[in-house]
Amino acid sequence: MARDIRTLTQPQLSAIQTACLKLAPSWPLDQMIAVSPYWPMRDEPIEQVSARLSALAGISMLMPASDYLDWYRRGLITEQALQTALAESGLGISQGELVQALERIPEQVPWQPLSGLLDEHRARHKMAWRDEITHQISQFCAAHFQQAQPMLHSNEKPDLYAHWLAVSQRDRGLSIVLDEPDLHRYFAQLPDDPHALIAQALDTFGIQNEQVELYAHAMLLDISGWGAWVAYLRWQGELSNTPQDQTLELLAIRMAWELVLWRYQESQFPGFFATLTHAWKQSMARLTDLPVQHQTQQKPLWIWARAAELSYQQQLHSMLSRPVNLSARAIQCQVAFCIDVRSEVYRRALEGQSDAIQTMGFAGFFGLPISYQPQQADVSRPQCPGLLMPSLVASHAQTDKHGAASLNAGARWQAFSKSATASFSMVESAGWIDTFKLLKKAFFASEQVHPVDKLSNSQSWSLTQNGEELSAQQKAELAAGVLHAMGFEQFAPTVLLVGHGSHSTNNLQEAGLGCGACGGQSGEVNVKVLAWLLNDKAVRAALPELGVEIPEQTRFIAALHNTTTDHIRCYGEKPDAQIESWLSSATAVAQKERAAKLDTQLADFDREALDQALIARSLDWSQTRPEWGLANNAAFVVAPRDWTRGVDLQGRSFLHDYQWQHDTDFKVLETIMTAPMLVTHWINMQYNASTTDNLHFGSGNKVLHNAVGGNIGVFEGNGGDLRTGLAMQSLHNGHDWMHQVQRLSVYLAAPKSAIKDIASRHEVVQQLIDNEWLYVFQWQSSGEISRFFQQRWWPVSAPADRQGEEQKIVQCL
Repeated sequence: MARDIRTLTQPQLSAIQTACLKLAPSWPLDQMIAVSPYWPMRDEPIEQVSARLSALAGISMLMPASDYLDWYRRGLITEQALQTALAESGLGISQGELVQALERIPEQVPWQPLSGLLDEHRARHKMAWRDEITHQISQFCAAHFQQAQPMLHSNEKPDLYAHWLAVSQRDRGLSIVLDEPDLHRYFAQLPDDPHALIAQALDTFGIQNEQVELYAHAMLLDISGWGAWVAYLRWQGELSNTPQDQTLELLAIRMAWELVLWRYQESQFPGFFATLTHAWKQSMARLTDLPVQHQTQQKPLWIWARAAELSYQQQLHSMLSRPVNLSARAIQCQVAFCIDVRSEVYRRALEGQSDAIQTMGFAGFFGLPISYQPQQADVSRPQCPGLLMPSLVASHAQTDKHGAASLNAGARWQAFSKSATASFSMVESAGWIDTFKLLKKAFFASEQVHPVDKLSNSQSWSLTQNGEELSAQQKAELAAGVLHAMGFEQFAPTVLLVGHGSHSTNNLQEAGLGCGACGGQSGEVNVKVLAWLLNDKAVRAALPELGVEIPEQTRFIAALHNTTTDHIRCYGEKPDAQIESWLSSATAVAQKERAAKLDTQLADFDREALDQALIARSLDWSQTRPEWGLANNAAFVVAPRDWTRGVDLQGRSFLHDYQWQHDTDFKVLETIMTAPMLVTHWINMQYNASTTDNLHFGSGNKVLHNAVGGNIGVFEGNGGDLRTGLAMQSLHNGHDWMHQVQRLSVYLAAPKSAIKDIASRHEVVQQLIDNEWLYVFQWQSSGEISRFFQQRWWPVSAPADRQGEEQKIVQCL
């Protein structure tokens, strides 16, 4: 029986709900995409969010002071950039004082919950309270959220809080593990309702209304991995119009532990409890002011972070500031790639083979909002960005019944193996089969194809919406929309549609190296479907009425860029020998450029040896760094490719083709600024967050990863919180970081008036710009570049003084 039932007041409930919305989602392993963990807080200035997270949970959004000092001494932060950043800050100190400030940054001590205060007095031989709390909640969540229901035998899956309470009240092992007799008895006193639990905790701890949101947020950050999973379930529910939110229940579970500890200490150790109460009151008195203190302490670090960004931007601006000279040339082959930064290296290598090659950049799902479902198979997967809900289903016109049956059987077997009650017996009975598979993979390594991808080799497809096959006219309208968005002005005899995928072995986070625009999958399905559409005679016949004229001899060929080896694989009809030769040569050039970053020894390999070495790396079970993914991403360039052709962007830029003169109503620009720009921002912030604080927003050591619930995520080892974000091996080469932390710089070759109008009509875009989560620049063909900030245009050659009084303002056109 609960000893004190209360209900939340409306101000308390409102504050709790606000806190519950501050955790960003984390996608499952098989659909792993990069996500900004700060996304729900984009309505606040980035420096304010940084201070808040630092104060509440010790989370860092900045690099250590020693890293900035090292970059400065190595010339990676220039004197000019540092002077500009210091002038912008209005801090009123000299450059020398700023360097000195970096050398004596005070330690930023985060706020401590009750369990943290108790750990300060905990005997060394006993497990820390916070570690055990995280472990217990995390193990429970792993069991609760896996597909099979292992802990309570019920026809219906119980609510999260109710399930946890029932399990915890039966668990006598907690008292034994923690060496705290009778601790388990205090769980029996907890109320059945999560709202009542939270109300009791707030009342018991004396938390004022103005402190509730900060306190609740701090509690959620203590179990943020599972908070991210619950946020993902909420996100999916919103996309499918089946709203659900279990964040409040997760918060109630975390607060329940604090309440149990309070009551346990009060009853069992009354003498110490007086000391604890005093310490708690002091801790709560600090809570409200702590974020402000941390923001003041972080100010010098933010100046250095800005200087690092300016150093990169100034270098990039010098490359982009050259006037654009457009020269007409006969195009023999057009090759459309994903905007992914890894494509930039290959595109540059391919363009170097011949002036008759035109490359293009577009979001890797190629404008197809599809999910892929093999005919007669029970499984399907989204092939579009996480921001979207698939509206079409792509499947094969011909059915592979044997393959579909095999896939269904495999899915059922894997579902059974995920059950906690089945796992041990399954290993006992089937272990010898898996041992054979293990030995086969170890000694006879070959490329492993995703089970669903095995069924995607059909050249004829079916597109349905709500169970109805699309008509030829509907297919033509879909195709015309894609071609218009891609910016096709003319069509070459051969058009390659190149999706991308990655290949590595023994890598639970392999989807994180896939195409984010395809939901972490390979782009193979999307390019095959689009090539099928654009080669279809009925679709071709309907396109002229929609303003699209494709020459009869033009053929579209689907292809896949393996970003691990830089091989291009074409499907169906093969390109001619000349194009095959260009692709082969481009592969060798791209491999050579990337080799030194992968392993310095590879830099001296000849062409054939390097190719074999990269293939071997992708098949090596022990290889934890098969490729660097999108590490070191820094810019998103939206402009005609002719403007950047021949410019070495170092594999750091997302490249999206765009010609504003053909976008009369700026709908394409609006789509770019509200979709690809947000996706690239997510990627940038995920890499930044996993670098600055891998403990909270990264997944630690890849070697120690264990899958949770089949595909939910990973543990590092066998416990702790659910780990989200990127592993250290995806960011660090063992000696140095491979990703330099900086906010995304977006360059839009479009009229200033159009950019401003779109930003003003989309609150999300305006928030990202004005709260400085990213930079938006307008780039003109003359080479002039201006920054858009706070509804004004600023020339990049002058500091954007936040006060706006000394500097000249370039007004919007």
